Amino acid sequence: MTAKMYYDADVSMQPLADKVVAVIGYGSQAHAHAQNMHDSGVNVIIGLREGSGSRAKAEQAGLQVMSIPEATQAADVVALLIPDEEQPKVYAEQMAPHLTAGKTLLFGHGFNVHFGRITPPAEVDVMLVAPKGPGHMLRRVYKEGAGMPGIFAVGQDASGHARDTALAYARAIGCTRAGVLETTFKEETETDLFGEQAVLCGGVTQLIQSGFETLVEAGYQPEIAYFETLHEVKLIVDLIYEKGFEGMRHSISNTAEFGDYVTGPRIVNARTKEEMKQVLADIQSGAFADRFTADYQGGFSHMNEQRGKMRGHQLETVGKELRRKMPFINQEELEV
Repeated sequence: MTAKMYYDADVSMQPLADKVVAVIGYGSQAHAHAQNMHDSGVNVIIGLREGSGSRAKAEQAGLQVMSIPEATQAADVVALLIPDEEQPKVYAEQMAPHLTAGKTLLFGHGFNVHFGRITPPAEVDVMLVAPKGPGHMLRRVYKEGAGMPGIFAVGQDASGHARDTALAYARAIGCTRAGVLETTFKEETETDLFGEQAVLCGGVTQLIQSGFETLVEAGYQPEIAYFETLHEVKLIVDLIYEKGFEGMRHSISNTAEFGDYVTGPRIVNARTKEEMKQVLADIQSGAFADRFTADYQGGFSHMNEQRGKMRGHQLETVGKELRRKMPFINQEELEV
């Protein structure tokens, strides 16, 4: 049975009519949600901590900025979109006292609810709407008149209308232009963490880095290694994105396709898949969440160490120089 996709024609914006939506935060996802909703005609306010450097950016976008407690109190729907690690403290100290009966609490990721770090009161609706891509791309495709696919879930339906509100929110940020699927907090959280770690971020970057290092250590020019292991990744992924594996293999040479079949399983093999299963088990058990929280509480010592190592890696330094010589690549800094 094919899962049902919901599009603009299936969804009414009525649940958000005459409602105030507070977006807590103004980072990558938050700024895109807020600006897209504002452009969709929703009454949006922004909740920021005192002294936030994002205040001027939000105001320049024509959005009203309040403190987090004020925004929570003033809103009917409160979207908590600050980083996962910061949410529990901000929620407990600045939001929870103002989440009165009848309000809606919305998340962009189920992490803190699923792992029990935030427990909303029983008298509010709890939901998530998660675009399947970075916030900067969510904003870009919206402005281009397109949309980004997304998923939604209802964790608590105190009003009896939570699902309709979630769908209206998904439409307001542009996701129903491309289609949204229904899920649960558990499924969204665990699959999202797994996809990021094993494939999209951790898996892809480690594969690229190892390939680059293998070629450079064998004596090949680092610039050539960069093109072969990083630059062309986008071209292949674009083909997969548009046409699937079969379409990509139709577009590449027979030599490349043959190498795909005989070498791919040598690199990503049964042992790799077993490791993926252990990664998933760590996510499901909460072990990864605990490790992440501990690193945050320790000042992100491990993550900052890894950031420093990669900042000086030859792959990064060579890549920056090559990209400067390609005028068709966007050289601008990200908006938020």
